[in-house]
Amino acid sequence: MEDRLKNLKKKMDKKTFATVKFSEDHQKEIHRRINQQEERDEDILLSVMQLLVQEKTGHELTGLLRGRGIQKFENNEGFLYTMLHRLEQTGCIDTKWDESGAKYYWLKNKGRKLLSKAEQKRAKHVLVLKELLGR
Repeated sequence: MEDRLKNLKKKMDKKTFATVKFSEDHQKEIHRRINQQEERDEDILLSVMQLLVQEKTGHELTGLLRGRGIQKFENNEGFLYTMLHRLEQTGCIDTKWDESGAKYYWLKNKGRKLLSKAEQKRAKHVLVLKELLGR
């Protein structure tokens, strides 16, 4: 953590949070919610499509999504493969099997167009939020 953030945290601990008391149950609930990290399906789909700009296996996708902090499929990898199957059925991605039995996925033109639209929509949303927050 940067020094300026450490200093801010120290000052907040001394002043802002000095009188705030949390029960043990409340602390456990806060930790549970932080660890739960509910990801929206739209965010996961966007991440998958961004990663499929270049050819990837399902195993590679799993690792890269984990690297982005997406954990929704952690105990349910079927979620990812169901999403990939839907993308394939709608003509957004294409697949092939190699001689070792690995299946590769990548975006087709239709998927690239949808990805571009989704990224533009997200950028507009972020801009609106920044304007609302005065940043």
